[in-house]
Amino acid sequence: MDNLLLPLQFPFMQNALLIVVLIAPAAAMLSAFLVLKGWSLMGDATSHAVLPGVVLAYLAGIPLIIGAFLAGLVCALGTGFIKDNSRIKQDTVMGVVFSGMFGLGIVIYTQVETALHLDHILFGNMLGVDAEDLWTAGLISGGVALILGVKWRDFLAHSFDPVQAKMIGLPVVWLHYGLLAILSATIVAMLSSVGMILSVAYLIAPGAIAFLLTRRFASLLRVAVGVALLAGVTGVYASFWLDAAPAPTIVLILTGMFLAALALRRMRESRLSARG
Repeated sequence: MDNLLLPLQFPFMQNALLIVVLIAPAAAMLSAFLVLKGWSLMGDATSHAVLPGVVLAYLAGIPLIIGAFLAGLVCALGTGFIKDNSRIKQDTVMGVVFSGMFGLGIVIYTQVETALHLDHILFGNMLGVDAEDLWTAGLISGGVALILGVKWRDFLAHSFDPVQAKMIGLPVVWLHYGLLAILSATIVAMLSSVGMILSVAYLIAPGAIAFLLTRRFASLLRVAVGVALLAGVTGVYASFWLDAAPAPTIVLILTGMFLAALALRRMRESRLSARG
């Protein structure tokens, strides 16, 4: 029993577990809307696009989260604007915008001397989070979870059919760009722990897994949160014994859970077909 509780005796493991518990609900709830709306690549694009904002914020001497949020917001809003005002499809726009901003961030990073570790920005540093990171992640994630929890029906209507949502009087423009702003804020909350690249898994996998297992959206939200929490806590704990980085371990667990959910869904459909 003492060996099982050994990871909990180290402060860095306690902080890693705590930040996972803080960011998982917001990321999982958002992933449900991204998967439903077909915005999975938007999470990928925005997570890559925050790099120039982080570097410029460091050079300006302002909090990195401010630069990351503004860069992510510019990417998200710019992508939406170009898509709405051109013939180019959204996935093409996202590919051009996020690769351009990511390239800009790499160029700026290589041209200046900074104390920033690029690996920590890209892949996170879950074992090195401090009290400030915990407060930042907790406040942002709590706000995002609160907004999505209160307004989930409005966001759901907008995700299914924006035209119908507008007809029943919902502020579709605010919902559209509000969801983009929430996406940027959530990525900022995960920046110090999960990092830019691996945050994509947290923004897609929980919602995708829940989508395979449930039929009602309210249940989908609950299952997604449960999946994110289970994968996060299990991944951090397992990484201690595997001597591996927590974030990639969490991603591997999420991938395994997705494959298991997919197999379960196929088995369920096969049984229904056999009965029919």
